[in-house]
Amino acid sequence: MSFMPWTDALAMGIQSIDNQHRWLVDATNRLHAEISKTAPERSVLGEILEGLVDYTMNHFVLEEELFERLGYPEMPAHKVEHDAFTASAMQLLLQFESGESVGPPVLDFLKEWLLHHILKVDRAYAPFLKAAGVS
Repeated sequence: MSFMPWTDALAMGIQSIDNQHRWLVDATNRLHAEISKTAPERSVLGEILEGLVDYTMNHFVLEEELFERLGYPEMPAHKVEHDAFTASAMQLLLQFESGESVGPPVLDFLKEWLLHHILKVDRAYAPFLKAAGVS
């Protein structure tokens, strides 16, 4: 069983966003798998963390472009969430690059943030985007 299994509850019914969310969940599971090894490889951990940060930022840009184009009224509050996560993720990456280890607290942070963001924050915009024809 994976650390953070993908379930139908995480699906929003918007294919491009669901695909990106699934990638983020899979990357979190890859990070968990590497951390769980007896001797995790720092280079692999670094690649996964960098990929998570880069992919998350690209995902946020896609969401925010959709919000702006369609006039989503909650965009400012949603962007605050994105910016806070981006800052936290960058801080984790910088700490790792300065020699700190990556362990269960990082995984817990990623899992809790993703679940909260997908199930609560993103779920709130799904009806708006679907009504605008995004599928």
